[in-house]
Amino acid sequence: MENVIIIGSGCAGMSAAIYTARGGLSPLVIEGLQPGGQITTTSEVENFPGFPDGIDGFGLVWNMRTQAEKFGAKILNAVVESVDFSSETKKIFCSGNQVFEAKKVIIATGASARLTGAKNEKELFGGKGVSTCATCDGAFYRGKDVVVVGGGDSACEEAVFLTRFANSVKLIHRRGELRASKIMADRLLKNEKIAPVWDSVVKEVLVGDDGKCAGILVENVKDNSVSKIDCQGVFVAIGHKPNTDVFKGKIDMDEEGYIIPAQNSLVRTNVENVFVAGDCSDKHFRQAITASAMGAMAGIEVSR
Repeated sequence: MENVIIIGSGCAGMSAAIYTARGGLSPLVIEGLQPGGQITTTSEVENFPGFPDGIDGFGLVWNMRTQAEKFGAKILNAVVESVDFSSETKKIFCSGNQVFEAKKVIIATGASARLTGAKNEKELFGGKGVSTCATCDGAFYRGKDVVVVGGGDSACEEAVFLTRFANSVKLIHRRGELRASKIMADRLLKNEKIAPVWDSVVKEVLVGDDGKCAGILVENVKDNSVSKIDCQGVFVAIGHKPNTDVFKGKIDMDEEGYIIPAQNSLVRTNVENVFVAGDCSDKHFRQAITASAMGAMAGIEVSR
């Protein structure tokens, strides 16, 4: 039986692994479908403390992994298929018919940004012009033309934030009015650097000679006309999906699937000895540093 199993290997999971390993618990980290988590798709991270010249996302989380292993963490390349939290001993059922038991579990499975499905979108994601995080990548588009896809509060926040750097921002929305709250909608519509493109969806992200984004093709949903918008960056802000399907019915979640921390705690859940950290619980910040902080908190709680 393991002292602690950490499900997820991104910033939250690896930070939890460092703290529990240093606590002498020899944690087992189950990597999941995307070893290293969502940050591995980010070409350069400039807002993680301690790296004044920036660091690529893969390098950042790999350093954490190496640090965790140095203190005794074990890393398993497997995918969790189901769990049983009904008894004192927690059971984790993984790919390859592997079954593990643990005294304590930390869930750090993260969340996945929803994409539009437009042609070339996935190919240009992560450093080539398509992003899902203006806070992370906005500074790379200083003086450039960008578009934001979406119509809710998040899309409005991203668009307004990008005006600090970009030459111009176009907001692509499939409806004729925003879904955002009035205060956010007013803030966006009053910004002279932002131009809404109504009733439209992105059909294709165009690839330039340098292999990066050179523009988009948008289709008007009312008359099916297609037009081109020149831009160097596409920020998709149509929501995130927490990677928590495997825990449904096993632990308290909200209607979107985010795990709900227990009252008066950021990292405890409603199930005793099951903890949570990172973007599978945090829908507000979704930053590498906040995920790491939650992982550290979960690790400290388990170690105590």
